[in-house]
Amino acid sequence: MSTPSGAVWGRAEQQDFRSRVRGCLLGGAIGDALGAGVSGLGLEEIRAAHGPEAVTDFVPAYGRRGAVTAATQLTLFTVDGLIRAQVRRDTGAWHPPTDVHRAHLRWAATQRDWGPDLRRKDNGWLAQEEWLYARRDPARSCLMGFGDEIMGTLDKPKNPTARDAGAVVRSAPFGLLVGWEPQLVCQLAVECAAQTHGHPSAYLAAGAFAVIVHALARAESLDAGVQRALALLAARPGHQPVTEALQQALGAVRQGIPGPGRIAALGEGHAAEDALAVAVYCALVSEDIRHGLRLAVNHDGPSGTTATLCGSLLGAHHGETALPPAWLAELEGRPTLLEIADDFAMEMTQGPALHSPGVAASGWLTRYPRG
Repeated sequence: MSTPSGAVWGRAEQQDFRSRVRGCLLGGAIGDALGAGVSGLGLEEIRAAHGPEAVTDFVPAYGRRGAVTAATQLTLFTVDGLIRAQVRRDTGAWHPPTDVHRAHLRWAATQRDWGPDLRRKDNGWLAQEEWLYARRDPARSCLMGFGDEIMGTLDKPKNPTARDAGAVVRSAPFGLLVGWEPQLVCQLAVECAAQTHGHPSAYLAAGAFAVIVHALARAESLDAGVQRALALLAARPGHQPVTEALQQALGAVRQGIPGPGRIAALGEGHAAEDALAVAVYCALVSEDIRHGLRLAVNHDGPSGTTATLCGSLLGAHHGETALPPAWLAELEGRPTLLEIADDFAMEMTQGPALHSPGVAASGWLTRYPRG
């Protein structure tokens, strides 16, 4: 699945790609929802609340089962920004980090405003989804990073000491750019992470995560994705904590039966590189998506974060039909997730049929304005 941009996609290739895009976005959201109800709890507290098996199903959060957090909200806007970047290519104004930043500023507005501003035609359709206008425990670094119009860059990153996984959990969509080379996927994810998280461990973990998703979206193995991420990180200053965390995750796979003890040995999970390592480990040892996600939720670290990352990996790897139907059925925002997943897949495979430089108005440009 190394179809370059501009190449003709066969029908089977398009169907496989769409299934992986849907799987990645829905899988991440399912992991997010599984962890939402036990956020901040240690393993013993989770067991005390939910029994010796700990979390085996959605538990209520924000007043309902299947509720998602800011991680899923932000991921939706990452996808929106990437589609808008492709659309803006027609104008010759091609700078994806800026388009993704604008999309995340639209997310920031959902955290301030009562509801959609229908007068803003440049917002497109996603920012008009009323259910997104809810605060779901966003990372403080994300609120601060997108708190004004100034865009953080690698030279002048926002929040230079922010090391949490708040940027990593929104970075899966970069990996779905299957027509891009892995090093460009990594660079884009890193640049967009630095808009809110200036610590090298945080933005390099985001880059590594995107590269691993990219391999899976191209139907390569999880191990191949991790090896490629390690190779691409090696030349970057400050890569050692992320590299060591990923190497630990690979080593832990050979150390016996998976469980919370193995996960604890990978770190607390609150630093971005630890959360990534836990997610990669759980995905590598999983028997299926349900098993992998239960491992990723039931430990002492940030359950929602690690399960979001693990769900994105497993969903991209196995496609949407491998996702547990009962979890999908209760997932908050599923129609929106499906809609934007299919729009992204269409844009990436059939963009020229949807918009072109000479066409100023179309249904697609109403959904994803060039402005």
